[in-house]
Amino acid sequence: MLQDNHGRQFYYLRLSITEACNFRCQYCLPDGYQGPSADSFLSKSEIQTVLSAFAGLGTSKVRITGGEPSLRRDFTDIISVTANTPGIKRVAMTTHGGRLAQKAREWKAAGLDQVNVSIDSLDPRQFAAITGQDKLKEVLAGIDNAAEAGLDVKVNTVMLSQFDEKRLTRFLGWIKDKPVTLRFIELMQTGEHEGFFNHQHQSGQPVKEWLLSQGWAPLIRRKDAGPAQEFYHPDYQGKIGLILPYSKDFCQSCNRLRVAANGNLHLCLFSEQGLTLQPYLRENDIQGLQQYLQKVLVSKEATHHLHEGQTGATKHLAMLGG
Repeated sequence: MLQDNHGRQFYYLRLSITEACNFRCQYCLPDGYQGPSADSFLSKSEIQTVLSAFAGLGTSKVRITGGEPSLRRDFTDIISVTANTPGIKRVAMTTHGGRLAQKAREWKAAGLDQVNVSIDSLDPRQFAAITGQDKLKEVLAGIDNAAEAGLDVKVNTVMLSQFDEKRLTRFLGWIKDKPVTLRFIELMQTGEHEGFFNHQHQSGQPVKEWLLSQGWAPLIRRKDAGPAQEFYHPDYQGKIGLILPYSKDFCQSCNRLRVAANGNLHLCLFSEQGLTLQPYLRENDIQGLQQYLQKVLVSKEATHHLHEGQTGATKHLAMLGG
């Protein structure tokens, strides 16, 4: 089992397979993608080496991220490789949802269990302004298709400064009869967007207090769950999740590690440049990679340093998929 010096065990791998994305979200890639080409990213065989090494050390959940992972032509194959790796029990992905309506059933058949879709507004004009794409209708259709295909659907919403009670009420009305988990995420500072963060960040703590006052109750976390605090209400089919990275003791329950699309291991979303795994990946050296992972994990810090404005090497969230 992968365990650090703070007693935390790591069941959950976030695996980025590309940095590319064709949306232009204000808080991530407002000028569009201008990063490395596709040949800079992990090959399918290298991905298999990563998966086998982590699974052999107790990892049971893998989230495939980007950028936008579905931009890879071999994405369905990557889902299948992940789902068929011994020890991996749950396969998730994070997506902007632009291809979900056409691909949900195909991805489910390949072994996908869960999909997280980014929707920062249910107003079509505001959605287009935030993402640079007038595709809210297609994304919402994709969510319906994903649920019908049997996928566990979560919707991610980044809380920006214009996030108000009216917008919250609209989202709550949307999940009244829709069996999805709606997760509100505090905006996190990244290296290229300090000014945007200073202007747009707002705490999610008032939202949590409001939910509790309205009869929402906490859910028990799964062992391989991500960082969200989840809540349910008997009058709603949907659930609410809150990801509050600036809250006290946020990192105490950390159970996830990250491998970037370039093959670097990141012990934290906001750590420094990352630790290259390429010598092991080139040689398909699973045992050597496992020994290396166990060795470097002891240096994982107890917490991130976002409160001090230290964002590490994360220039934008597309680098590591959040």
